[in-house]
Amino acid sequence: MSTEAMTRSEVLGRLRTELYGDRPAHGGGAHLFIVLGASGDLAKKKIYPTLWWLFRDGLLPENTYFVGFARSKLSVEDIKKACLPYMKVAEDESECLSAFFSRNSYLSGRYDEGGSFSQLDAHLSSLPGGADANRLFYLALPPTVYHRVSANIGTHCMSLKGWTRVIVEKPFGRDLQSSQELSAHLSSLFKEEQIYRIDHYLGKEMVQNLMVLRFGNRIFGPIWNRSSVAAVVLTFKEPFGTQGRGGYFDDFGIIRDVMQNHLLQMLSLVAMEKPASTSSDDVRDEKVKVLKCMAPVAMSDVVLGQYVGDPEGQGPAKLGYLDDPTVPKGSCTPTFATAVLYVRNERWDGVPFILRCGKALNERKAEVRLQFTDVPGDIFGERCVRNELVVRVQPDEAIYLKMTTKKPGDVKLPDAYERLILDVFCGSQMHFVRSDELREAWRIFTPLLHHIEGQKTPPIPYTYGSRGPPEADELMQNVGFHYKGSYQWVKPHSALKKFETILLTPVCLYLNQGAYLVLGAGVPVEELEEAERVTLPHQDEVSGPVS
Repeated sequence: MSTEAMTRSEVLGRLRTELYGDRPAHGGGAHLFIVLGASGDLAKKKIYPTLWWLFRDGLLPENTYFVGFARSKLSVEDIKKACLPYMKVAEDESECLSAFFSRNSYLSGRYDEGGSFSQLDAHLSSLPGGADANRLFYLALPPTVYHRVSANIGTHCMSLKGWTRVIVEKPFGRDLQSSQELSAHLSSLFKEEQIYRIDHYLGKEMVQNLMVLRFGNRIFGPIWNRSSVAAVVLTFKEPFGTQGRGGYFDDFGIIRDVMQNHLLQMLSLVAMEKPASTSSDDVRDEKVKVLKCMAPVAMSDVVLGQYVGDPEGQGPAKLGYLDDPTVPKGSCTPTFATAVLYVRNERWDGVPFILRCGKALNERKAEVRLQFTDVPGDIFGERCVRNELVVRVQPDEAIYLKMTTKKPGDVKLPDAYERLILDVFCGSQMHFVRSDELREAWRIFTPLLHHIEGQKTPPIPYTYGSRGPPEADELMQNVGFHYKGSYQWVKPHSALKKFETILLTPVCLYLNQGAYLVLGAGVPVEELEEAERVTLPHQDEVSGPVS
């Protein structure tokens, strides 16, 4: 097996093959990508830059044109100026960038007026492919206008012969009832295979890798169950607060913003049974089965927190959530939550799934951590700590295994939005949320949200930059998770630098007494002999608790 690094063109070639198979990537007629809300932050920071990267790398169908639509009176030049700081354009890409924006156009109109969408339809019909081109609408809009916009698309802007697909951004409602109302409305206009409810976390490489890790490796099958797993912890931590977005955040809170979607999606991938195939419906069927086995979250299994300023902090760290002028005075909206859920089926009965997320914490981290049960018949005087398998989603994507032992240029792959938008072009819904999946997710969390908001449950204060409320750690300990803090994640040693281009998913086996092994597909074992063992700092040198 070759250990030479793949070139950029080779990586993109493999990606095209994965996306399109034997079909020509540049065939299939004309495609029109319409950004509704083109003047907003999501469009300029994420959607337009993503479309540029896909266009630059030749991953879009050849005859693809882009149309912006918003209420603001803008030009394509205005859109370009707003987006350029986020597009990461290299010096030698100016000609390609000009070609990209030459395929862009912009219209202003009102979201609630059918006449504006008739004008949009006329403009789309004037582009190459005309009324027969495939049309992809991205609703980069506040949820308050989803009903009117989707109704106008359904009435005025459907493709006559090609396909029409609609991408809807979260939040998909505020609770079970509002979510069902939105789903019923969309279903009255479009078929389920036309609706793409986007959760960008499902596009992240390590989240997509969960299925391969589970079902492509024989060693995990026998231990991926309640007999071997003591607890599963799914974590999403951000080191910054709301920073002026408090007014928007206060309408939703951390449970709606992160836990009910991102973390629950990862939970279902960890807990689901092996699907019959990798088809979108087979995978999503298994995810829904997991959610149906979960009871609504009990208040007794939840810890809520809200950050306060650190008097000794610097800059924003001095300010608490309630110090944000956009946050209503006396708000009880949680910025931190830990919840314990259980999957009541044969594989997972009794295993706690601990979901924790928060803002203004001590680090940026998203990961899935499986903690295995204690070694039976311990002969080492309780010096053995529990094994853990960790899938780190961000930062520094990796998979590593913690175990006990005796003491002794890379290529950037497409990010989440790039991959998901490509999936929509290809008609793959595997990494999008289906309506029944959404319904079950809201069923699990709606009673808790109604209780918190109805009773105005006061969150526990925690200091900006801390691990969160100590009560959250106590809850985790009470349900069976053992925290030791005896090792710290570090990037692979420089001696392994030459392998980074082929270790697309490095697997780090952490050894408890201060060393780790790095393994990866495509690297013969003999190539690792000189660099396989790297010493970590002694525990005495690691300052503070590690989470």
